[in-house]
Amino acid sequence: MPEPVPQAARTGMLSQMLRLASPYWSCERRWKVRGATLLLFLLTVGQVALTIWGNYWNRALFDALEARSVPEVLVQVGVFVLIFASSIVVTAAHLMVKRWLQLDWRAWITERLVGRWMQEGRHYRLLFSAGDHDNPDGRIAEDIRIATESAIALAHTLVFSVMILGTFTDILWDVSGVITVPGTTLELSGYLVPLAVLYAGAGTLVGWMFGRPLVRTTNALQTAEASFRFGLARAREHAESIALMHGEAMERASSAVRFREIVRDWDRQSLAYMGIVSFSTGYGALLPVFPILVAAPQYIMGAMSLGVLMQAAQAFQKVTSALSWPVDNVGEIARCRASADRVLSLYLGMQRLDEEARTAGGRRIALGRCAPAHLKIEDLTITEPGGQVLIEHLNCAIRRGERVLITGDPVVTSSLFKVIGGLWPWGHGRVLLPDDGRMLFMAHRPFLPEGSLRAALCYPQPADTYSDRCIRHALECVGLAWLAPRLDEHNNWEQVLPLRNQQQLGIARVVMQRPAWIFIEEATDAFDPKGERLMLEMLRHELPSSSMLTISFHAGLESLHDRKIVLDRKTG
Repeated sequence: MPEPVPQAARTGMLSQMLRLASPYWSCERRWKVRGATLLLFLLTVGQVALTIWGNYWNRALFDALEARSVPEVLVQVGVFVLIFASSIVVTAAHLMVKRWLQLDWRAWITERLVGRWMQEGRHYRLLFSAGDHDNPDGRIAEDIRIATESAIALAHTLVFSVMILGTFTDILWDVSGVITVPGTTLELSGYLVPLAVLYAGAGTLVGWMFGRPLVRTTNALQTAEASFRFGLARAREHAESIALMHGEAMERASSAVRFREIVRDWDRQSLAYMGIVSFSTGYGALLPVFPILVAAPQYIMGAMSLGVLMQAAQAFQKVTSALSWPVDNVGEIARCRASADRVLSLYLGMQRLDEEARTAGGRRIALGRCAPAHLKIEDLTITEPGGQVLIEHLNCAIRRGERVLITGDPVVTSSLFKVIGGLWPWGHGRVLLPDDGRMLFMAHRPFLPEGSLRAALCYPQPADTYSDRCIRHALECVGLAWLAPRLDEHNNWEQVLPLRNQQQLGIARVVMQRPAWIFIEEATDAFDPKGERLMLEMLRHELPSSSMLTISFHAGLESLHDRKIVLDRKTG
């Protein structure tokens, strides 16, 4: 279970959450957003006005019933029809405006967070950063939804309760009348108001005592649910590997462990709910009866009419309900806060990444640009995120058009690949990238998004970027001409095609995009030696002026490259 957050940290988190969320009302569509917010407020005022109207109608109806006046009762029936119809219109309009605002706010935060996450490799570097920011997909997809929906719903009910409290306190004071304290000549005006405050205060105090465990258990349960979803999603992504290794039993066991954590936290939350619900049931059952019993002596003595008695009882309920807003919403507050904390943790994790990059100085690898047609590595030291040195004082220069084979320790070569790609900042030194053309990086397994084969080949450009002729030529070059008739077929190509075909599609992208610099990290290791040589020779023929840095550990590739660099891991 998460440790309790210190009060100072909570205050800081609140200010950070406001920094993340509040600019929504000043965004590019601010007038539409502010208009919707104002309309939502005005509709809330309308709901309060209808509630007040209903309170006075309730008084008039019971007075008419007490007087046994049929015409007056019929008049009140007509008034009720107006209140009923107005309530339907106002409630429906309020619902639509509130839901639009909830969705639009969610869309704005999602766009802002995803834009930051999917920029400058933060989604990758965040994996190596300390902090509570696991399952970013779940935080973006689910926690933003919960936080925005709950925050607007809670804000509405809070504003409604404050206005109800102000108006019905005045009504309750007026209808309470004056009572004389038994045995004295002391007269008390509006005595039902302090009674309502005492009733609600006692209920709020006891309710918060029962509700505090609910906040902790809700936070823990949402974390366990996110972990469970993440495990299932990861199993789906690696379905082929799991099936080939017959790892289903292990995955079932892992899933069962994660689900047992959900069951544990669910049971704890159920106990917390049991306490708050039991109290709320008794508190709510007594609420309609208590004011009638208290004011009954005045009615019996003729100091107030039946209509005034019922109006006083209803006003008492409205005042206490408004004062009980915190305890009535403790569950929703806990849910909103837990989701907001998870969203904020992801945002702060990315903020820390940027701050570390700005303040690191010489403790981070610097990327820059150099003269065209050159890639320079100057006094480069690569470390792990924890500080352990992988390689140090690496210096080399590569000219445009040169073919270089890089081999040695796989950890070091892979890290160098990520350094050049801007994903690995840990270490120091400089990497000066060429400024004379597009760079393309080929990972071991190319990313093939779901959709049409055409879109997968053109990725990351739109599907209509390249002509059919260009695409078919690229497929022929890599030996996949048989896939040409399936260009517009939609499928999950990472599951449909074996690794060798996936790597062939990755090479076809190179032929289509024709970059000036090509970086290959074991992107041909699914081929047999002959096939690998044919692919590299084809690239030399198709792109004779492109530079190519190949990370590979297969023998016999030296003759296809101009030189070879061996990178060994630093020991000791």
